[in-house]
Amino acid sequence: MSGHSKFANIKHKKEKNDAKKGKIFTVIGREIAVAVKEGGPDPDNNSRLRDVIAKAKANNMPNDTIERGIKKAAGDEDSVNYEQITYEGYGPSGVAIIVDTLTDNKNRTASNVRNAFTKGNGNVGTPGCVSYMFEKKGQIIISKEECEMDADDLMMMALDAGAEDFNEEDDSFEVLTTPEDFSAVREALEKEEIPMADASVTMIPGTMVELTSEEDIKSIQKTLDLLDEDDDVQEVYTNWDE
Repeated sequence: MSGHSKFANIKHKKEKNDAKKGKIFTVIGREIAVAVKEGGPDPDNNSRLRDVIAKAKANNMPNDTIERGIKKAAGDEDSVNYEQITYEGYGPSGVAIIVDTLTDNKNRTASNVRNAFTKGNGNVGTPGCVSYMFEKKGQIIISKEECEMDADDLMMMALDAGAEDFNEEDDSFEVLTTPEDFSAVREALEKEEIPMADASVTMIPGTMVELTSEEDIKSIQKTLDLLDEDDDVQEVYTNWDE
């Protein structure tokens, strides 16, 4: 895995999100709509919705915006149906890229994703071509600066709640879970008022690819920037060692 701080990456991502609040709110709004349609509007009986609400709060989405999104999805049977589609492909020097989308127009999304790969000198591959290089995990990042609990006590709390692994970095702690146990572990930490910088089910690469060519770095950044601008794109995972 990369030796770079996961917490620093999270902070960088949040700074980008703060600069594009409209984009992140659109992304989370779609996730709320899908969660409500799948499991109903009551977070107490819908773990997926609870997780999306936690993500929304971590990204500073106002409570009334969250509640409006839930009510809209629950009360409007004719609302847009979003389809979840995942694209996989390669960037320069074989960097693996996975793109999760929620879309109401498959043709538009496919065209935009292919365009992003092409402009970054990459190409979209077949389903499964790179996902085998990643492992789906629940990941919780806790800033040391904001957490008053001792590392050993925090580790025991996380493991007792069902976490698989606990890692300490210079500036943060990382809690890893199976996707199935993620909600229970996150809620256990939330109950103890542990501040979480980020909490999500994510794709973690097994090995990282370092880019040394300035041209390759510009190319992959071009792809990632284009994907970041697309409202249909929910999340992008790579094994690029930035």
